[in-house]
Amino acid sequence: MISCITTHKPPTPLLLLPLLEKDFSSWKDTQSPQVQAWIRQVGFTGKAGTSCLLPSQEGLPSQVAFGLSHMEDFWSYQAVSLNATPGTYVFPTSLQGKALEIATLGWILGQYRFETYTAKRSPPAILYMEQASWNCQVESLAMGVYLTRTLINTPAEHMGPTELAHATKALAVRFEAIYKETIGEDLLQECYPMVHAVGRASDDPPRVVELLWGKPTDPKVTLVGKGVCFDTGGLDLKPSDGMLLMKKDMGGAAHVLGLAHSLMATQTPIRLRVLIPMVENAVHGNAYRPGDVFPTRKGLFVEIGNTDAEGRLILADVLTEACADQPELLIDFATLTGAARIAVGTEIAAFFTPDDALATSLMSYGQTCEDPLWRLPLHAPYRSLLDSNVADLNNAGGGGYGGAITAALFLQHFVEPSIPWVHFDIMAWNIRKSRGRAIGGEAMGLRAVFDYLQARYNTQGT
Repeated sequence: MISCITTHKPPTPLLLLPLLEKDFSSWKDTQSPQVQAWIRQVGFTGKAGTSCLLPSQEGLPSQVAFGLSHMEDFWSYQAVSLNATPGTYVFPTSLQGKALEIATLGWILGQYRFETYTAKRSPPAILYMEQASWNCQVESLAMGVYLTRTLINTPAEHMGPTELAHATKALAVRFEAIYKETIGEDLLQECYPMVHAVGRASDDPPRVVELLWGKPTDPKVTLVGKGVCFDTGGLDLKPSDGMLLMKKDMGGAAHVLGLAHSLMATQTPIRLRVLIPMVENAVHGNAYRPGDVFPTRKGLFVEIGNTDAEGRLILADVLTEACADQPELLIDFATLTGAARIAVGTEIAAFFTPDDALATSLMSYGQTCEDPLWRLPLHAPYRSLLDSNVADLNNAGGGGYGGAITAALFLQHFVEPSIPWVHFDIMAWNIRKSRGRAIGGEAMGLRAVFDYLQARYNTQGT
């Protein structure tokens, strides 16, 4: 069991008191004059995401009141955990069912700390739960999010293609999955020319890693993640401030590994295939150049319009391979474009799919679990922006507009039309501290996709 949860009841846990914003005034009026004075003094208003430590009659800490917009307000549960001081806490027995699951998940995720590089570690705030109330599937999902965040937060010095492959192999070993790795010059022999071209300038060789798990007779679900472990922009070099967060450019890979962890840990009855191209887009004498033309695994030729549009290149080869065994569902995650951030901001996962029913379902699950998603259009007339005078395609859409759409349209060239496909273009990083969010690596769209897959394939669900 995760360290921030205990089923051993402590002598005097602090009671976590959830308060709906609309009920705050009437609740406050029922409190003693001393507590009302305390609430006024500290300025607690019951606003969602805020909390207040309340004293007992003896002046000792006894309760933590916190505001909710509604009883399944995930981000406020995460916020009260994120702000909790070390100690042991308990939710009221009135919190039951789905609300308790969401509260528990929020508590665990609020206790996440990335302290690999700090000498002083923060002790966790521990939530007491009765054994009968403990839901192992909640922990499985939380651990997938933990894995995603940690992989993203780890600097490229310690999370290059080699280390990312080791993390994937460790996951395969843990869940007795099949693991395969194709490295360096072998990529050319195995027909991954774009992965090789993008990653060949790095001292850490490029590779394609595959994880295969589950019964062969179960429905095939394939996850693809962009694994650019650091992105200089290549010869189209990024400015220095543009590189500051480029350790997160393998965020797509981190998402599919975290999602795979949760799916395998919950024994979801699918034939799960994970494919990740892992590269560093570096600068060297053998770096690929603007104007170069490369073949792809699909047989199309791509002209390089910009070496900083590398993610779609490595995904193209792997998406082609992902379609080879005709999965029932194909999902890719990638930190692909700044244009998607301009469209929806940094806290919403933009996604594309030609399947209207699938899009509607994903949006619904995202809304229910407060993991915000927004569908952007695969606007076919923009395909002409990818035209090349010398090749089948150019990797950089002309004109500078609709960049997230043209990137998605580029990827669509490498996906078989008969295969249901979803492409996520995500930030994978919290740029500000806000309700329930700490600055750093973040899983975006992962919880929504997990819930969707659970509902679709696992009658037990969460």
